Order: sequence, then C-alpha cells, then structure tokens
Amino acid sequence: MYDLQKGYELAKEYYQEYGVDVDEAIRICDETPISIHCWQGDDVIGFEKHEGGLTGGIQTTGNYPGKARNPEELRMDLEKAMQYIPGEKKVNLHASYLEAEGVVDRNEIEPAHFKNWADWAVEKGIGLDFNPTYFSHPKSEKGTLSALDDDVRAFWVEHGIRCRRIGQYFYERTGKTCVINHWTPDGDKEFPVDTLGPRLRLKDSYDRIFEATKDVKGVMDGIESKVFGIGLESYTVGSHEFCMGYVMSKKSDHIILTLDTGHYHPTEVVSAKLGAAYAFSDHVLLHVSRPIRWDSDHVVAYDDETKAIMEELVRLGKLDATYIATDFFDASINRVVAWVTGLRNTRKAIQAALLQPVEAMKKAERDGDVSTRLAMVQEFKAGAMLNPVWDYYCAKKNAGVGLEWLQDVKQYEAEVLSKR
Repeated sequence: MYDLQKGYELAKEYYQEYGVDVDEAIRICDETPISIHCWQGDDVIGFEKHEGGLTGGIQTTGNYPGKARNPEELRMDLEKAMQYIPGEKKVNLHASYLEAEGVVDRNEIEPAHFKNWADWAVEKGIGLDFNPTYFSHPKSEKGTLSALDDDVRAFWVEHGIRCRRIGQYFYERTGKTCVINHWTPDGDKEFPVDTLGPRLRLKDSYDRIFEATKDVKGVMDGIESKVFGIGLESYTVGSHEFCMGYVMSKKSDHIILTLDTGHYHPTEVVSAKLGAAYAFSDHVLLHVSRPIRWDSDHVVAYDDETKAIMEELVRLGKLDATYIATDFFDASINRVVAWVTGLRNTRKAIQAALLQPVEAMKKAERDGDVSTRLAMVQEFKAGAMLNPVWDYYCAKKNAGVGLEWLQDVKQYEAEVLSKR
C-alpha cells in the first residue's frame, strides 16, 4: 500500500492551486447523507405473511445464495455493508418489511410493526426513510391509487395514510427527517382509450392521503414517476409529466419530485433535469441506480451519469437540498458486495464533484471565456488527483482502502451467507 498521508498531501497541494479546499470537500462529502435501500438484501421479498410473488412490473434476476430470510439477517447484512460505506447513512425501508405476528394487511400497518427497525436505527445512530408498497399484493392487480374500483382505491389510500404516520414515528425516534417515496406501478399493457381518468383518480388519491395526514411532522414526500414496467409497457399513470405537474401544483414544503435514474427513456438523463426541477422546487429526492437499456436497476457504477449528477448538484449549490438514496437489486452476485460497491461509487462521485474548482469555472463562464471553461471542465472530469483523497478519506473512516474490504466480505459470505 502506498503512503496515504503523502498522497493526500500531494493532492492537497495540487487542488490548492485551483482554490479547492480538500479538507472542506471531505467534510461536506462525509456529512452528506445517503439512504441505503434495504431491498437489495433479500431481492425485494419483504417479511409479510401473505402468499404472492413480486409484481408491479418489477423483476429480480439471479439466485445467488445467502439472501436474508428474516429481519435479523437483513439487519446483520446491512451492518456488514455499512462497515465499508463511509459517511452519513440512513436506511430506506418498504412497508413490506414490517415485523408482525400473523398477517397484517397493508391498510392495517402501524408504527409498532416497525419498532425493531427504529430501535436498531437509534442504536446505530442513523435515520430511517420509508416507502408505501403499492405492489406485490392481491389488491394491486388492477391498479392501486388509480384503481377504478372505489374499495380497492380506498384500501391503498389508507395504506398511504398509515405510511406517512409511520414516517413521523421514525422522525420522532431518530430525530432525523424521514423521506417517504410514493411510487405506484399502475398502468396498462396496451394503450388505453381513457388516459385522463386514471390520472385524475391518482391525483385525488394523493390529495386524500396528504389531507388526512396534514398534521404529520418530520416527513418529506417524494412523488416518483416511471416510463413503464414489465407487463405495463404502453401506459404509466404516474408518468414524469403527471408527477412533476402534481408536485409543482401543490406548492408544498414537503411534497417534492423524485428523480430515479432508471425511470426514463434511454436517451434521457437525470443530470439534465436537475436544473429545471430546482427552478421551481427547493428540494428533490434522487434515486441512484444504473439502467441498462431500461430500468433494470443494476448496481450503481462510477460511470459518466453518476458523476454528472453529482457535478450538477454541486454546481447548482443543491447538494445539501437533495435527498440521495440508492435503488437497485441484483440477485446474481453477493448482495453485500452489491451494497458496498454501489454505495461507495455514489459517495465517490460526490467526493469527485466537490474536488472541482466550480467557482473558477463559473467565473470563466461569466467572463465569456468559454475556452477556459471547456479546458477546466475536461481537466477535472478525469478526476485529477481524486484517488489519493478518496483513499485517505476511506482510511480515516476505517472503511477500507481500495479493495481491502472485499476479503472481509467474502469471508462473511463463507462463514454466514453460504450457510443459509
């Protein structure tokens, strides 16, 4: 291993020439929360007692051994992953990860069903985020919040209401804002004749949920769109235009837009949408994933789009206004390795963006010196001396330098995961 301190000092000297404070960049990176999605650990199965498989246009592929079979194993796997994920962390739960004796339907869930999660989060000093689970349920086959059947729609509205109250419970227990993401897979395999009716019902359902819970505190609510899901290829009720329109029409301090990197057409990128969203909103919820031709939720890579998103947030001055969460599920590889890899790449992209001379770039732009702007952007796009800073940061947080963490996780697989 090379001399980390020496590499760090050289990097500090390099960046100082461009007016970048490396210590401050590390501090901001470290204090930026990233919410770890729990569903990578068990392939989006959850812990409900009712029968049924994964639905809602979602699909996991692979059958790698060792997935978590119960809440205790899932929390244990999360703890192992968090050892090697530096920086401020939260854990993101779906409603289907409740703990209850017997069958508790989704319109009956209560804070008590998530007490063990809250106790664990308090012990670990982390926050909890939450998601209503509008899929994988007998009553989700013909729509949820946009369903034509009034009784079905009332069932899901009640689910959304209860989820917001659970969000307040998490806030009260952890002292950290609970970000709730509302996504429904409602849509059609063929092109429907009536494209407006379902959207008016979805709008009304959201209105009913928020009106019934207007006393809830400590919760932010993201409204998430999607292009399509498997079996729902032709029409999505909660499209980008619908969700953005709903959020902007509410002019609310807690209802915000969710931008998921895998929920758009292959030629669209979230990095290009952030400036437009922030022209009208104070906050955005970001789901970081890696689409392969469509929303296939691959493990986050340190790729051009992930870097571009974090660069845009830093350049906009909106990093601290953005709620960042990961969202992927890969059942073909070691699930702890997937978590660590995806979260480290997300954090590393934040660190890289913070090590760019943004003010100098903006000055060149204001001065009309587009040649200097181009040269500086390209110089720092390569990462310059990122690795010495990143390695020093990881070592400082005792999170493993380079691939040091991998041997320990593989040992965990041999001793724990492979025996499940």
